[in-house]
Amino acid sequence: MKTQAKRWKGTALALFLGTSLFAQQDPQFTQYMFNLLAINPAYAGSAERVSLKGLTRHQWVGFSGAPTTQTLTIHAPVLHETLAVGGTIMRDSHGPITQYTFMADVAYRILMGDKKLAFGLKGGMNLFQGEFASLTPQTQGDQVFQQNVSQKMDPQFGFGVMYYSDRFYLGLSSPKILRTDFFKTDSLAKFSETGQRAHYFLSGGYVFNMGIYHKFKPTFLVKAVSGAPISFDLSANFLFYEKFWLGAMYRHQDAVGLLAQYYITNNFTAGYSYDYPLSILRNYSGGSHEIMLGYAFGKKLKGIRSPRYF
Repeated sequence: MKTQAKRWKGTALALFLGTSLFAQQDPQFTQYMFNLLAINPAYAGSAERVSLKGLTRHQWVGFSGAPTTQTLTIHAPVLHETLAVGGTIMRDSHGPITQYTFMADVAYRILMGDKKLAFGLKGGMNLFQGEFASLTPQTQGDQVFQQNVSQKMDPQFGFGVMYYSDRFYLGLSSPKILRTDFFKTDSLAKFSETGQRAHYFLSGGYVFNMGIYHKFKPTFLVKAVSGAPISFDLSANFLFYEKFWLGAMYRHQDAVGLLAQYYITNNFTAGYSYDYPLSILRNYSGGSHEIMLGYAFGKKLKGIRSPRYF
């Protein structure tokens, strides 16, 4: 069993370092509709008070070297709602590779009645670490596996735009625009060409009333990156008595899943999701799990609904 797991770990790493990279490089989230600041800086301030959210994702449980991702975001409006600021910390690990991202978020919001048009910027640093020397390659003397990358830090920049109200949102963003090469040495230029590429996200959702005590919120997320086919997520979420979200999701040719979120108080929320893979990975993995905690504090603006719908 361990030999089989190691074989798959090596295969996954080879695919990651391949020249085509037929997969998304940026982390993916099943609960993206409740964690939008991680992909779009224009979302900053949308809670209309200080909002703090933490998420941990454990993908393909039981698969050796499987991805794990943690994010921590905080944001709030300032200067009479026009300007909003925030911050994002992310850790993403898969196989021997770990990346840390530290970003500051700024959004300028144009008030349009009960709607807002927001333009956002992200700026910060990306720290890359790779423990390649700890692996045992099938080909002895392979250059890629003879060195570690311990502290490779690169500047990073992103942008986003979002049009939203308390009932809907539509956003376009690229949280990491600048190219990040994985290796410093010229001898590994072949693999450096496939470094971190810009990802583009189109997201949206709408909340429909279903009687007095129930609401329905469909959402979508389209992901695009050079060298990989376009991917998309679809979800259908139902809100019961303004307290409990229950939904299902589909990720194109990748996974299906369930998600739930509960408002323990008007300020404190807890969420969970489970993905079941549709690909061959289902033979080797127990699926993917996400846990999210959120807390909002500060004085609410007049007329703001509680809880938030996204």
